[in-house]
Amino acid sequence: MINISNLLCGSASYGDALRYGEDAPAVSGGASPAPVHGRPVVVWNITRRCNLRCAHCYFSSGDREYAGEFTTPEATKLIDDLAAYGAPVLLFSGGEPLLRDDLIALAEHAVQEGIRVVISTNGTLITPDFARKARAAGVSYVGVSLDGMEATHDRFRGRRGAFAESLRGIHLCREAGLKVGMRFTITRHNAADLGPLFDLVEREEIPRLCVYHLAYAGRGSQLVGDDLNHEQSRRALDLIIDRTRGLHRHGNEREILTVDNHADGPYLYLRLQREDPGRAAQVYRLLLRNGGNSSGVGIADIDNLGEVHADQFWQHYSFGNVRRRGFSEIWEDTSDPVMAGLKAKKQCVKGRCARCRFLEVCGGNLRVRAEAVYGDLWAPDPACYLNDEEIGLNGDAA
Repeated sequence: MINISNLLCGSASYGDALRYGEDAPAVSGGASPAPVHGRPVVVWNITRRCNLRCAHCYFSSGDREYAGEFTTPEATKLIDDLAAYGAPVLLFSGGEPLLRDDLIALAEHAVQEGIRVVISTNGTLITPDFARKARAAGVSYVGVSLDGMEATHDRFRGRRGAFAESLRGIHLCREAGLKVGMRFTITRHNAADLGPLFDLVEREEIPRLCVYHLAYAGRGSQLVGDDLNHEQSRRALDLIIDRTRGLHRHGNEREILTVDNHADGPYLYLRLQREDPGRAAQVYRLLLRNGGNSSGVGIADIDNLGEVHADQFWQHYSFGNVRRRGFSEIWEDTSDPVMAGLKAKKQCVKGRCARCRFLEVCGGNLRVRAEAVYGDLWAPDPACYLNDEEIGLNGDAA
């Protein structure tokens, strides 16, 4: 996750201490949470059930009950285990997490145990009562997924009216005083909506926009051909940079982030080298502190049945189940060759990734994409849009 608004404009957010450690700028209105060394942010797919059917769903969710999901006592026990280990953030995801009747109770318990709680939702089930209770429980942030403007979003989500329901959910969170933002996964089919979504963020005073690059997992694995090509990715980043600058220039500060393609960091740095070399040097230091993609290190996923994955896109590979072993034991067990490799990823990547001058900044990008396209976990990420000259090669990298 790359905080474009921070790197570009110096506008800090609470998550930046986890991204940049002690070099994170101070946050207006309060201190950032101190990161716990070696402890990952945990995404928890608390249920697989979902009331929508999204084209790019990495979890291949459906609107039905899934056997074997956690009971409330089991879920509470897992939260206690994560708190004891020092997990700084717990992100409740799905499926659609609001379909769990105990979501608020679990969120409140996690907050009481010292964990920062985030909820990722499609937004259609948010009610005034839920928003008030989530705020009272101490939920820090709610991310609502939108796949474009109304016609595009409803087509991606498979239901007419989904956009209006999700936007209403955003409004209800804001009215309750709950921090809320938009999550947008960009593909060739909705890239034209990126500019209008920035307009929406400004018009509706939505404080945060996360632009996700497509991960080839779940139903998203069927959309590899629908991903942006390299030139389209570059144009999208230029638009994000330009619009972020424009918002801040006019006093409309918004938190703008990109997710799941760490080539975005070097791309921003290279552009700043041309436009603002002093700022570029500061940005490079922060990117080095961040280290790029942290699947299997700084981020973990627990699915609805308790299987532990390197991140939410690795549902095909489990390191173990928290019902049989504690999370910390699973997470620190490097006898698994994939876990060992991810924890030493910069020594494992191949081809142009291994020779890239930005390896320490990018961290080898998203391994699950390389595996999906090449059948090799350590092959170069096919979504890296930086050319050989930009990454310090002579054009002869494999």
